[in-house]
Amino acid sequence: MSYHLTSFDDLKVGQKAFLRKTITEADLSHFIAITGDQNPLHVDERFAEQTFFGQKIAHGMLSASLFSTLVGMHLPGIGAIFKSQTLNFLRPVFIGDNLCAWFEIIAIDPEAEIIEIRSWIENQDKQIVIEGKTVVSLLRGFSQ
Repeated sequence: MSYHLTSFDDLKVGQKAFLRKTITEADLSHFIAITGDQNPLHVDERFAEQTFFGQKIAHGMLSASLFSTLVGMHLPGIGAIFKSQTLNFLRPVFIGDNLCAWFEIIAIDPEAEIIEIRSWIENQDKQIVIEGKTVVSLLRGFSQ
C-alpha cells in the first residue's frame, strides 16, 4: 500500500485540525482492558457518587489519547513521530461527553526537524478539559 508522507512543505504555522469523539462506557471498558487501570473513580458508580465529581469519570489518558490520532492521521499526519506531549487536566470528562480535540501548529523548524503544536480538548459545552503542547517530527529517509 502506498501512503503520502507529510513533509515540512505541507505544513504552516496557524494550520489547525480537529477530531470529535463521544466517550462511551465501552471506551472505558476497552481502556481498562488495555491498561488495567481499575481505579474505582472510573469503574464503581457508588464510589464515584461520593466524590466531588458525583459520578464516574473517564480516565484522563483516554481523552488525551485523541492527540495520538491527531498526530498520526490528521496533523501533521502520515509519517509524523510523537516527540513529547504536555498535559494539563482542567475538568473531568464524563461518559457521554462529546469531545473535540484540537491541534494548531505554533512553530515549525525544519532544520531541527521539530513541529510545535498547541493541543487542547473541549467538551460539548466548549469548556477546555485538557490543554497542552505537542512536539512532533517527521519520518525521513523512508522509501516505499
